[in-house]
Amino acid sequence: MTQVAEKGNAWRGVASEDQDSLSEDVSVLLRERSRRLLGDLLRPHRKSIALLTAIIVVSNAAGLAIPYLVKVGIDSGIPPMLKGTGPGTLLTVVAVILAAAVTQALTRQVFLQLSGKIGQNILLELRRRVFDHFQRLSLSFHEKYTSGRVISRLTSDIEAIAELLQSGFDGLVTAVLTMFGTAGLLLVLDVHLGLVALVPLPILLLFTRWFRRQSSIVYRRTRETVALVIVHFVESMTGIRAVQAFRREPRNQEIFKELNDDYRGANESSMRLVALFMPGVKLIGNVTVAGVLLYGGYLAFSGEVTVGVLAAFLLYLRQFYEPMQEISQFYNTLQSAGAALEKLSGVLEEEPEVAEPKRPAELDRSRGKVRFEGVRFSYVDSMPILPGLDLTVPAGQSVALVGATGAGKTTLAKLIARFYDPTEGRVELDGVDLRDLDEPTLRRAVVMVTQENFLFSGTITENIRFGRPGASQAEVEAAAKAIGAHEFIAALPDGYETEVGKRGGRMSAGQRQLVAFARAFLADPAVLILDEATSSLDVPSERLVQRALRTILADRTALIIAHRLSTVEIADRVLVMERGEIVEDGAPQRLIKASGRFANLHQAWLDSLS
Repeated sequence: MTQVAEKGNAWRGVASEDQDSLSEDVSVLLRERSRRLLGDLLRPHRKSIALLTAIIVVSNAAGLAIPYLVKVGIDSGIPPMLKGTGPGTLLTVVAVILAAAVTQALTRQVFLQLSGKIGQNILLELRRRVFDHFQRLSLSFHEKYTSGRVISRLTSDIEAIAELLQSGFDGLVTAVLTMFGTAGLLLVLDVHLGLVALVPLPILLLFTRWFRRQSSIVYRRTRETVALVIVHFVESMTGIRAVQAFRREPRNQEIFKELNDDYRGANESSMRLVALFMPGVKLIGNVTVAGVLLYGGYLAFSGEVTVGVLAAFLLYLRQFYEPMQEISQFYNTLQSAGAALEKLSGVLEEEPEVAEPKRPAELDRSRGKVRFEGVRFSYVDSMPILPGLDLTVPAGQSVALVGATGAGKTTLAKLIARFYDPTEGRVELDGVDLRDLDEPTLRRAVVMVTQENFLFSGTITENIRFGRPGASQAEVEAAAKAIGAHEFIAALPDGYETEVGKRGGRMSAGQRQLVAFARAFLADPAVLILDEATSSLDVPSERLVQRALRTILADRTALIIAHRLSTVEIADRVLVMERGEIVEDGAPQRLIKASGRFANLHQAWLDSLS
């Protein structure tokens, strides 16, 4: 039991996605996980599914009655006509056949409408869960799990499950009911002839079992290869500027060709399986029909069965083997959806590394005092980024973090924003461990502005209001005026309703940064983190942003990460970091006079200006 639990933990979440082959034990664990997810999605629709089952039973019963009614018509309706007593019996049988056909058609229509509604509701819930879960997963997960894989989960994998819900279950239920119903009726009509008809059944079952095993392997490979194609495409298009700037197109095309060939190969393997299975089933069915016709003809000639029984037998045999074609198609859909469900259930099984507290602490109004107490942190075991940090930042103090790349500045900022939790020690806000604060409370108190200054597609108002969704238009404009962004916004053709374009592409870097600052100002956090917020700006834009900085930093705790010392000069305090440790700490002017590391950095900056 312990070994099983250990195996389950080892393959928890998305751990299996990069594996080409899995052991039988692991495959069983993954299938159980997928079934749990599917059962959880189906559970709210139990009553509707029960109604669907009743409808499809009625539909199949009507369809199965028709061959038997043909037998009755031949054996009981035609002889009276030959004797000259009239077609009354035959007409009655024909009327019943028509009634059965209409019943089958109507119940089929109701079934398709209701099953389609249930399927769409399940897909709606699945998309909601996956999207919501992706948003809740920690930053560490998204730094490892590419955006292409995220898109693959929400598109191709969902589509595979949609195909299963829309047509797969329908075909399977119909096929199973038809097969069992037909087998029973064959034995009822004539036991000896029925046994002859069912002789090939064991061969058919073994053949189907072999197909199921092989298709499971093939369709898992298909889902993996299509995900890699999507990943490469998304990354290439996302980084299209770098691709074109460095003439990367030929190499990207080579990689895409290899991935596309792998995807084609996986699909060809699945088609070869289908090409073997479906004609094989048809061959077994046709051979059985020929055998039954031969033996049944002999029995009819001997007078042991009637012509009507033989005709009904041949019609039922056609109904018996045709569903095997549908079952084979269902297996195609099932294996594709099963592989997709395996990946989606893996994503949903992932837990945020930064967990929500079970009993959140209260923090009505944060003052902004930040404290690191014995904090150790590493992204990779045995490679500490922060070997042991103790730091206190009083409320309302602006602190600049400087140092070489890799010194630990951004890591320190991410710990304050709680994108990560420390390996050891505590990070506190106003004396409360960040791990004891729920996410809404923490996000209200701590806001981070990065150098990417990401803007969402939409208007300028919508992007500024992102800082506080309930803000009025007057509050949005007040924030823009305070930052100094109102003039350029008002000068735009549509003012605050101007569309910023994808990632703010219709605006300059300086304008995007001002909008990001207005967003942060509107949020009014107790602690503001600026991570290289001015690093990509030219000199005129930087001067414009510097004025905004003085406004946004007033009366709040701020941590400023910057390589440009012009940004550092507005801070109350400077921390020089090296290998995760603070090597200098003091006011900017005092450190310049001390002739230490910061003084050297300051002099190098002055030399670069001259």
